[in-house]
Amino acid sequence: MLELCVLAVLRKEDSYGYQIIKDVSDLIEISESTLYPILRRLEKSYTTQYNNRLRKYFHLTEEGRQYLKNFDKDRAQLLKILDYIAEEDEK
Repeated sequence: MLELCVLAVLRKEDSYGYQIIKDVSDLIEISESTLYPILRRLEKSYTTQYNNRLRKYFHLTEEGRQYLKNFDKDRAQLLKILDYIAEEDEK
């Protein structure tokens, strides 16, 4: 799910590590040590200067867009499974 959250952030706009952490932290706990290996696996990046420092931005590739589309197709089934699990917990 972490990869999907990162891809969803990048679907909106290119971003950098710290901002990605801030964007997903309301949904799921994530640290730099968790995020950066994910970004390395999904990497399509570029650097730009920000406040006299280079900042690495990550960009969603077409492969990443397709990964998200595939998840969208499976989402209904996942929600059905989660509802089933929740119902079992309520009994």
